[in-house]
Amino acid sequence: MSMQIGIGFLGAGTVGGTLIRRLIFESDAIVAKTGLQLVVEGIAVRDVRKARGFDLPPELLTDRPQRVVDNPNVQIVVEVMGGLDPAGPLVRRALESGKAVVTANKELMAAMGSELLGAAESAGVSLLFEAAVGGGIPIIRPLSESLAGERISSVLGIVNGTTNYILTEMVENGASYEDVLAEAQQLGYAEADPTADVGGADAASKAAILASLAFGMWVDGDQVPREGIDGIEAVDFHYAKQLGYTPKLLAIAEDAPEGIAVRVHPTLVPLDHPLASVRGATNAVYVSGPSIGELLFTGPGAGGEPTATALLGDLITSARERLARTQVSSRIRFGRGRLMNPADMTTKGFLRMTVVDRPGVLARIAAVFGKHQVSIKSVWQEGRADEATLLIVTHESREGDLQATAADLGRLDVVSEVGTVLRVHSDEP
Repeated sequence: MSMQIGIGFLGAGTVGGTLIRRLIFESDAIVAKTGLQLVVEGIAVRDVRKARGFDLPPELLTDRPQRVVDNPNVQIVVEVMGGLDPAGPLVRRALESGKAVVTANKELMAAMGSELLGAAESAGVSLLFEAAVGGGIPIIRPLSESLAGERISSVLGIVNGTTNYILTEMVENGASYEDVLAEAQQLGYAEADPTADVGGADAASKAAILASLAFGMWVDGDQVPREGIDGIEAVDFHYAKQLGYTPKLLAIAEDAPEGIAVRVHPTLVPLDHPLASVRGATNAVYVSGPSIGELLFTGPGAGGEPTATALLGDLITSARERLARTQVSSRIRFGRGRLMNPADMTTKGFLRMTVVDRPGVLARIAAVFGKHQVSIKSVWQEGRADEATLLIVTHESREGDLQATAADLGRLDVVSEVGTVLRVHSDEP
C-alpha cells in the first residue's frame, strides 16, 4: 500500500518542470521504489497560459503562489522560483504553517538560510536544500551529517557548471568567450542573463552554504568576496598551460587560525590536481580533514535533470520523515565564529605584465615585490621587439599585499600593463 503526500510547487521552469514531469509520469516507479505516492496538488507560475511542453490539468495552475502555500492538501512545498522575493516570504509562510519545504534556491539559502532553518525547527518541520549547491552531487547531507564529527580543514569546489563549461571549451578548443557563452545558453547550462554565473555571484552563494555547513558558523552570501571569469583574457590560457596550470572558477573555504576564509575567484590549478580534470558542466567539491584525508564529490552541475534528481531525493526524505513524524533539519546547528578580512587571506599569485625589455627592469620589478613582502617563486619571460611579456608566480602571501604589489607595478614607467592577476592553487609551500 502506498502512502500519499501532497506536493505544491512554487515555480515550474526548467528544474521545476522536470521534477513535475517525473512526479506525474513516473509516479508508478517512485511508488514501487519508495512506497510513496507524491501527488502534485498545486503549481504557482507567472503565466498560467504559457505552453510547458507537457499537459497539466488547468486546475493545478495558479498565478497566486499564496494559494499553493495555503492549500490544505499540500504538505510539502517545493520552491524553485529563485531569488529572494517573493520566494523568501513564501518559504517562511509555508514553514510557519507547518509545511516542510524543499528548495534549490542557493541565493535564498545563502541570504536567509539561518533564519529559515530556525523557523523550520520552531515549527517542527524540515527545510532541505541539497539541490542548492552542486546540482546532482550529494554534498549537503555528507557535510551536515556524515562528516559532522570531522573537523573540516578546507572545502574547495567547482560549483558552477556554466563557468566550468565555458572555461573547458576555451582551454580545449580555443573558442571565444562570447561563442561559448552563447552555446552554453542554447544547451540550457546558462541563463538568458548569465551575470550571476560568469560574475561569480552564483558560486559565492554556494560557497557561503558550504562554509556554513563545514565550519558550523553561518556565512551570508554577501560576506563572500567574489570575482568572475569575465576578466580572464585568451592569452592567459596559453600561458597557464605553458606553466603547467589550467584556470578554474573555485569556491574556497578554509579554517585558518585567524578565522574562516571564504572567497570565489578564478584560480590556476596544477594540471595534476584532481580538479584540473573536471570538464564541461561538471561540478566537483574537494573536502579535506585530518581524519578523512581528502574526499572528492563530483557529478553533473548544470541543467534541469541533475538538479531535479537532487530535489526528488530531498522530497522523498521529507515525505518519509513527515510520515514518521521526525525532523531532519534540527540536526544542523550553527555557533559563533569569525570571518577573515579578505585582505588578510593568503594565496599564491600569478601576474602577467607587459614590460620594457631592457637591463635593470627585473630588478625594479623585484624591488616592488620586496617592498610588499611578496616572495617570487618563478619568473618566465617572452620577448617581442622592445617589449616583453613577464609572468611571475609568487609564494603564498597576503591577498592585500599581492593587490598592493600589482597596483604599484602598474605605476612603474617600465611596465606598460599589468594584464592579469590570478591566484594559484597548490598543495606545495
